[in-house]
Amino acid sequence: MVVMHRFLVATLLLLGWLDSWAVQGKGNVPLNVFLEKYCVRCHGPEKQKGERRFDTLHFPLKDGDSLILAQDIIDQMVHGDMPPSKADQPSDEERLKIIERLQEERAIYLKNSSSTGGETVLRRLNAREYRNSIRDLLDINLQMFDPAREFPREQTVEHFDNVGNALVTSGYLLEQYLDSADKVIEKAYGPEKKPEAQEWQFGAPWVQQPELTSSSKRAYKQQFLLIHETINSENHWGEYAPILKFEEGVPVQGYYDIEVLAQGMNRDHPHPPNKVNIDKDEPMWVGIIPGNIRFGELHNPQPFEDVLAKIPMEPGEPTWQKRRVWLDEGFTPRFIYINGPSKARANQSQMGLQLLKKEGKGNNPFGMHYTKSLLDAQLPHIRIHEIRIKGPIYDEWPPASRKAMQGEGAVTAENIDQKIGAFAGRAYRRPLSDGELKRLTQFASLRMKEGSSPQDALKDTLKTVLCSPAFLYLDDRPEKEGSRKLGPVALANRLSYLVWSSMPDQELLQKAKSGGLDSDQEIAAELDRLLADPRVNEFYTGFLDSWLTLRDLGGMPPERRDFSIYYEKNLKPLMLEETRAFMKHLIDENLSLVNFLDSDFTFANKTLAKFYGLPEMKGYEFRKVALKDERRGGLLGQAGVLTVTANGIETSPVTRGVWILENIFGTPPPPPPDDVEPLDPDVRGTTTIRDQLAKHRNTPACYECHRKIDPPGFALENFDPIGRWRTSYGRNKPIDATGEMNSGEKFTNVVDFKKALLNRKEQFAHTVIEKLLVYGTGRQMEATDRPEMDRLVAESRKADYRMKDTLRLVVQSPIFRSK
Repeated sequence: MVVMHRFLVATLLLLGWLDSWAVQGKGNVPLNVFLEKYCVRCHGPEKQKGERRFDTLHFPLKDGDSLILAQDIIDQMVHGDMPPSKADQPSDEERLKIIERLQEERAIYLKNSSSTGGETVLRRLNAREYRNSIRDLLDINLQMFDPAREFPREQTVEHFDNVGNALVTSGYLLEQYLDSADKVIEKAYGPEKKPEAQEWQFGAPWVQQPELTSSSKRAYKQQFLLIHETINSENHWGEYAPILKFEEGVPVQGYYDIEVLAQGMNRDHPHPPNKVNIDKDEPMWVGIIPGNIRFGELHNPQPFEDVLAKIPMEPGEPTWQKRRVWLDEGFTPRFIYINGPSKARANQSQMGLQLLKKEGKGNNPFGMHYTKSLLDAQLPHIRIHEIRIKGPIYDEWPPASRKAMQGEGAVTAENIDQKIGAFAGRAYRRPLSDGELKRLTQFASLRMKEGSSPQDALKDTLKTVLCSPAFLYLDDRPEKEGSRKLGPVALANRLSYLVWSSMPDQELLQKAKSGGLDSDQEIAAELDRLLADPRVNEFYTGFLDSWLTLRDLGGMPPERRDFSIYYEKNLKPLMLEETRAFMKHLIDENLSLVNFLDSDFTFANKTLAKFYGLPEMKGYEFRKVALKDERRGGLLGQAGVLTVTANGIETSPVTRGVWILENIFGTPPPPPPDDVEPLDPDVRGTTTIRDQLAKHRNTPACYECHRKIDPPGFALENFDPIGRWRTSYGRNKPIDATGEMNSGEKFTNVVDFKKALLNRKEQFAHTVIEKLLVYGTGRQMEATDRPEMDRLVAESRKADYRMKDTLRLVVQSPIFRSK
């Protein structure tokens, strides 16, 4: 017999089939009676074959040894090895029920053993929260600096990266905290004296990556810095245009004015769109991004690629345009063609060879076809004639980051204690105790006695602040000893890290200290204020990454051959933005969370709308768009969700079905045993995925599991691995998206399936509320939390499941406000 899937137990439990300890079937035999009949003869007081004894095994399981014995029985029975073939055998039904019961006992033990007793484990900041807290504490620009870059990857629990008992602190992480603190304080302080602005000017002859320079030299005598294609190309063929004569970058961090003399060429090209696909109705957008030679060659992708500025290029003569951007020390500006074409190398090669052939010429010398293409193929590209850079330029001196670090004025032996106290109070996000302040000032005093200047002593002391548990761990102090209810400052921190993934501002802390968070109304008002702040985008990113697993988008990137549009149009950030903008709209407008299940609108820009086949839009800014196509409404029609639940090659109803069970129904199945034979993810051959799963379900244990998992996945089969609609797998293999849910509801396609989901609004609301509580408290919900969650669902139902009202209920709840 194939190994039983462990999620069989969860399925049966949810269906209400295991409502007692009795085994249905042959004799209604309890577990111990079953063991006595079939096992104890060889594993009892007289014999212990395999050093296993089962007559002393009692239920519920009490310890790890009992768990091992129970698991051993499960494994032996699943494989059919026990009871031995010559011994009395239980019926198939009896065997199945016993395995189910043992799995249930195992699940109960594991859940109880990992329980936190309904309390949040003292938890440290995760990498996101650390990064944001540093940004807000010191008012520093993080576009080219990630203070958590070298931190080990966070462990997740059910896809959440902020669950306290998984946020371990290792020796390696402590070393990284020390290193990061040093870099952070030095960056915040900046140059000792205000640097004088410098000027640089660059022009012909332009040098680019080696494979481009020779053709540019022959075609244009290196008069231009050329950008041939958009980012995410396969070959990086003129994707980035760095100033190689300025590869060492700027000498000091600050703002720099960058003036560019450039022009867009061949926007109105003569080639068919499937060959050269650009938007002829839009300007040719040039972007300025940072680059640093220490991260590798400047014409290749690098870790920091935020678009610092955008410049529109209309057809015509070259024009000067100026942008002011921030650059960290050692970074140099690079230029990209944001909405440019892809496959520049292939197009230049093919068209150049065709033009040479037409003239009766060959590709001699080798590479002449690229030169010919530049001269006569009329392919769109950007020409930069000249670049001027001036800076650094400061709006104020000392810079804001230094003021955030040490306040106004110079540091002296007389005022250093006050400056330490002010900084540490903000860093710790609560009032300092006398002992904490004393230890810090004593450290600073010792450094000065050893010869350090007051300024250097302050720096060293503030570095210790950033390595202190008071900064690295969230405050979870109760309002009074023996209580689980959070104190007002701790509640302010929890609220802030829920909405901003960062430290509370002074207004929130002041309200907490003055009793301004004592009532539900005051908490709701402060929640609304935090939601109106731009930092709220951290909530939409962090929460949706965890709840919907969008953090994994791109983890199994789509195959370029079949899904080139994903790269050509840089769809990943657009997919993420759609879902974030969608949820933000639900909260801002206080719309029903049922819109997640189905809706008549979404958010898109021109590129995404075209990808979906929606009416043509203008512009690349996201905005709300009406949906007449019922297939697209809600999360299950959004390309980000559909892509993250695929494997880059083909779709899997199992993967998508499990995702729906986890994130829509809130009933995640346990993972299958290791030795279950996996399905072939590639169905482009002669077998459809439905055919494969039909064979997979021939085993009764697999059937019991997959009849719950597979139907939701089949409902989404018309969406390919990047969310495009399809009607067949190719080779005339039509897609069958029909199915039947365990409740008996049948559907023929995703539209019918979403209608069935609308009958489960309350179950979905429970899922959303539980996910919000996990994200907000940093712990998993437990059985003792169920009554309060049920109350929240009931209150949300009274409010028509409105999203902002539901979020208010969550932050006002005893679960959120307790340790």
